Amino acid sequence: MPVPDRLPTYKELLNRDGAPPGSSWGLFGADDQVGCVNLMTPEKAVEAAKLVRTGRSFPLNWEFEQPMPALFRRGNLRHTITGQGFGRDDIIDNFYPQASSQWDGLTHVGHPQYGFYNGVTGDDITGRPGTKNGIENWARRGMVTRGVLLDVARYLASQGTPVAGNEDRRFTVAELEATRRWHGVEVRQGDVLLVRSGWMEWYINASPQEKMAITNVQNLRAPGIAATEDMAEYLWDLHVAAVAGDAPSMEAWPPTPDTGGFLHQRIIGLFGMPIGELWFLEALAADCASDGVYEFMFTSAPLNILGGVGSPPNAIAIK
Repeated sequence: MPVPDRLPTYKELLNRDGAPPGSSWGLFGADDQVGCVNLMTPEKAVEAAKLVRTGRSFPLNWEFEQPMPALFRRGNLRHTITGQGFGRDDIIDNFYPQASSQWDGLTHVGHPQYGFYNGVTGDDITGRPGTKNGIENWARRGMVTRGVLLDVARYLASQGTPVAGNEDRRFTVAELEATRRWHGVEVRQGDVLLVRSGWMEWYINASPQEKMAITNVQNLRAPGIAATEDMAEYLWDLHVAAVAGDAPSMEAWPPTPDTGGFLHQRIIGLFGMPIGELWFLEALAADCASDGVYEFMFTSAPLNILGGVGSPPNAIAIK
């Protein structure tokens, strides 16, 4: 679907006719099942390719086996190798595509009042022929664009206010913008925005007892972006194609009415914007800190699963 010559601002979204307030529904077509991934245009792929100068590649998938134990009542995969002699096969059982590094697809979360992106209903989500808004729409299209890292954890540490990975520290728009200026990087339409919170660094060094404790979601605390109205406005007005981070929910956890609720419902359900979670950003962040370059070519190949709700991103940053 062609991208409109001009995308509306968030304030304009709030006053649209014929669509829920604050939604992008219909902007990319009445039958669109791709959402903001439409902003990953061929021109963005060419722009991204020009950023490759050293050829250093940074895979952004964490190990499938992590976190161990799994969070949010999901399970860890069981891997069996079969065969004998000079031939082997794999069997993967109990595989939750959103247990480790993941894309949240357009049917993962809908808006509690208006439903799923572009008016899709629960009855449309079947995983069978005719299913709507499945992850296969991104997989068959391909995801190539410019990526930008905002290493908020590193920035805040430099300011003498380090983030504890096991606290629900809520990053404000001002802190994201301060990080961006510190990095000397711009965020442009169609980019993928990566936000490093420091949660994964904490988790990697956590004790087995700490890891077990947070499998009870009531005990889980994690830093991430704030679930505020101005954060929703900020992300939409950047017109990024997707936003992803290293924390379990990308936004700070837990979501509560006092802290703005659950931003997923607006980002995914109303904007049609992919959310990435539990991405391994440690090696990329260290390299960006070393050379001062926080932009890169970004690629992702989600699993081509009919009607899939989510997928490992199979994402790579190339500098």
